[in-house]
Amino acid sequence: MLLFSHLRTGVSAGKSAVFCFHWTWKRFLHVGTRVTMSPVRVQVEPDSKCLFDRPVTVKVEGLSPHQPVALRATLTGDKGDVFASVARYQADERGLIDLSQSASLGGDYTGVQPMGFLWALKPLKPLRRLMKRDMATPFTVHITVHGQAAGSVESTTPPLASCLHERSFLGEGVKRIPVREGRIRGTVFLPRVSELMDRFSSGDGPFPGVIDLGGTAGGLLEHRGCLLANHGFVTMVLAYFGFEDLPQNMDEFHLEYFEEALHFFQALPQVRENSIGVLGLSKGADLALSMASFLSGISAVVNVSGCYANFQCQLHYKGTTLPALKCYPEKIKVDQASGLLNFSEAYDDPRDPGCQAVVPIERASARFLFVAGEDDKVWNASLYASEAAKRLISHGKERPEVLIFPGTGHIIEPPYFPHCHSSFHKVINAPVLWGGQAESHAFAQEEAWRRIRQFFLDNLGAAGCRQSKL
Repeated sequence: MLLFSHLRTGVSAGKSAVFCFHWTWKRFLHVGTRVTMSPVRVQVEPDSKCLFDRPVTVKVEGLSPHQPVALRATLTGDKGDVFASVARYQADERGLIDLSQSASLGGDYTGVQPMGFLWALKPLKPLRRLMKRDMATPFTVHITVHGQAAGSVESTTPPLASCLHERSFLGEGVKRIPVREGRIRGTVFLPRVSELMDRFSSGDGPFPGVIDLGGTAGGLLEHRGCLLANHGFVTMVLAYFGFEDLPQNMDEFHLEYFEEALHFFQALPQVRENSIGVLGLSKGADLALSMASFLSGISAVVNVSGCYANFQCQLHYKGTTLPALKCYPEKIKVDQASGLLNFSEAYDDPRDPGCQAVVPIERASARFLFVAGEDDKVWNASLYASEAAKRLISHGKERPEVLIFPGTGHIIEPPYFPHCHSSFHKVINAPVLWGGQAESHAFAQEEAWRRIRQFFLDNLGAAGCRQSKL
């Protein structure tokens, strides 16, 4: 088990920068009777356009020595919700602020935080979660620099300088292909190829494949699978409820649906033989465990913020039924001020010897990585990860990787997504507390993403398929 207790910040270095100028008459340099006007400018290095999971460095130049300013960032989501962050800085003796070296003196993040302007974004309207729906369009971050007196997200004071920074999801050469085959509903992302291909025709590759399962939000959330494809994986984001003609509610699930999707994915010529993994978040995490335990052909599983028991509804497969971990509504805590629901103590304990909902992960031949936050307010995800590891080891299985992050909540996204402490859950039809502290959560997202990619690279080679043992 690896316990992360220290925060680290990443610094992006680059030789080039794209400068966005907002000319102001802020400083005057007198040379004899001549006056030279110096602009304040904000720049993003190494480029003002990049993939969403890539770090950048923001610099402000042309300020007066030791000038105090506020740096504000705003982003408008696909549904029109606005997210914003603001932090106070002081220029050095050269009139420079470099977020990779300069410390924020206060605001939504403090200290040296190169990417704080992004992960500290907060919704202007409460209980909104930033979710990307359209992979073809980038998120645009509007970065502005203001006099310190205008250092709030509501200020309408004209900025000293501004810049637009685009963060994309669909990388150059990555192809998005909707899947509507039989009962299967999802999206396949193919890594960069030398030329455009017809639907599922052969091309560059084959590549290791990853099936991506979301949580109780339902629908088809493609952003994680899309970003993973930029790193050389064929990915299939699989919807399993709340999308098109799939069941709209989580009444029950049939593993045969996931088996059909797995067989379809295995048959793609771009997917390397015997090199398929499954990545699941929350409810998708225990479904990933069930797939590896009952289905053949899965070599690696990543369980993010999940339980090692089946929860929410029954899971059926070939005449057998795995019951759901019981939830007791009377044990749900309700914050009287905010109305937020806290589910952390509402579920049965899967360690109970009589619990029939535990997924028999000892049957699986896949390797496992468990990722959990210690401040998860949905359930005790860190305990579940540790207990799952113990179960595997007690049955003579290879020791899994377990990453437990302090100060980290339930919704662990790819890096630089804003920390979502709470949001309105459309399925529950109520606001839900997810947990986590922004800075700790941001570090966890960055480190978890690195470790997830490395785990799949290490375990989806050509070593041969690991068969589940029924």
